Amino acid sequence: MLSTTTERQPTDEVAELKGRLKATWMTGDYDVFSRYMEEDARTFFARLDVKPGTRLLDVGCGAGQLALIAARSGASVTGTDIATNWLEKARARAKVEGLQVTFEEADAESLPYRDGQFDVVVSLIGAMFAPRPALVAAEMTRVCRPGGMIAMANWTPEGFVGQMFKAIAKYIAPSGMPAPVLWGDPAVVRERLREGIADLKLTRRQYRFVYPFSPGEVVEFFRIHYGPMSRAFASLDAAGQAKLRNELAALWSSHNKATDGTTNVDGEYLEVIALRSSNRATSNGADRQASEHESIRATSLADRIEQGAATLAGFVAGISDENWHRPVSSTDRRLVGTVVHHVASVYPVEIQLAQIIATGKPVTEVTWEAVAEMNAKHAGEHSTVDKFETLELLRGNSRAAADAVRAFTDEQLDRAAPFSLSFGAPMTAQFVLEDHALRHSWHHLARIRAAVQG
Repeated sequence: MLSTTTERQPTDEVAELKGRLKATWMTGDYDVFSRYMEEDARTFFARLDVKPGTRLLDVGCGAGQLALIAARSGASVTGTDIATNWLEKARARAKVEGLQVTFEEADAESLPYRDGQFDVVVSLIGAMFAPRPALVAAEMTRVCRPGGMIAMANWTPEGFVGQMFKAIAKYIAPSGMPAPVLWGDPAVVRERLREGIADLKLTRRQYRFVYPFSPGEVVEFFRIHYGPMSRAFASLDAAGQAKLRNELAALWSSHNKATDGTTNVDGEYLEVIALRSSNRATSNGADRQASEHESIRATSLADRIEQGAATLAGFVAGISDENWHRPVSSTDRRLVGTVVHHVASVYPVEIQLAQIIATGKPVTEVTWEAVAEMNAKHAGEHSTVDKFETLELLRGNSRAAADAVRAFTDEQLDRAAPFSLSFGAPMTAQFVLEDHALRHSWHHLARIRAAVQG
C-alpha cells in the first residue's frame, strides 16, 4: 500500500470537514450544471485514447459526465463520488441509455478497490477537491495497474476558475484544507505524483464555458446549480450576496469572448497524464526528460528547486489566516506570510548570483550585511500580504528559476569563483544554487512549521 492505515483514519476534525464537503457537493443540481461542460469532457477523454474493454475508474464522477462518455466508448466503467444524490442521477442516465456502469459512493482518499484493479484511473475536476491530496495521489496510484494510466484535469491557480475561487474566498471562511487549485500547479503535482509513477506529462489546456445567456445570468446559474457557489451565497447576508454577485458578474464579463449577449469564457486547467510504474520503488521527478543537450545534473537540481517551492506552498496553503499572520519566532518577528513572500521574491537574485559565478566572475559586493538590509526593507514593504497572490508569486518565480537552472551546462555548474557570502572562498555555481535557491525554501519551511505547529 502507498499510504498507511494511520493516515487513512480521519480525525474528528477531518471527519467534520468531509461532512461539510459532502453537504456542499450535494447542494444545487450538478446534473444540470455538468451538461454545459460535456463537450470539452469528450475532448479530454478522446485524448486519452481509451480502448474498448479497458477497466476504467472515474474518481469524483459527479452525475456521471465523464463515466458515461467512457462507457459509450466501450470501456468497463466504475464511477465514484461522495455525493449520493448525483450518483442516483448517473445511474438513471446509464439505465436510459442501456449502459452497464457501476456507480458507487466512495472517498477518493480511501478507495474500496484492490491494488491494480483498473487499467485507467481518471478524475475530471473531481479528486482535486478532496482535503488530503497526498492520500488521493496514493490511492489513485494504488488502484491503477502497473503500466496503467492516471489522468486528471485540474483547475490552475492562474486560470479563470482559479480567479473565481479567489473572489469567492474573500467572502467566506477558509475551509481548513489545502487550496484545491494546487492540483493545477505543475510543481505541486510533480511532488504529489512521485511514488509509483514512471512518467508524468503535464499540459496546460483551456476548458470552454459556453452558455446561451449573459455573464450575469451565468453567475445566477452557478448560484442555483453549483454546490460550492450555492453554499457561498447562502452564507452571506443580502448585502454580501449583492457584492459577491456583482464581482463575479464583472469577472465573467471581463473574460467573455462573446459579443451577442451570450457567454464564452476559457478556463485554464492542467491536464495530468501519469503512467504507473511496473516497480513501486520507481519515482517520477519531473514532467520533462533531459534532452541530449541538457545537463542531467541541472535538470535534477531544477526539479529539486521546484520541489522545495511546492512543498512550502502545499504546507502554507492549508494554514489558517491566524497562522498566516503569526510571527515566525520570538527573534524573527516577521509574519509567516511575509517570509513566504520573501522566499518567492529572492529567487531571481539567487539565480543571478549563480549565473555570475558560472561565468567565472567573482561575487564580492554581496555581503550578509547587505542581505540583512534587503530583508529588512522587504519586511517593511510587505508586512501584510495576500496569501493567494503570494503563492502565485512563489509558483511563478520558482518555475522561472527552475527553467533558468535547466539551461546550465555541467561545465557551468562546476565553474568556481570567489563568493562573498561564503567568505570569499571559490565556490561552484552548483554550490551557490544548492545553498541558496534550493536550501532557502526548505530552511524557512522548517521555521514556519515550528511556528505553526508549536
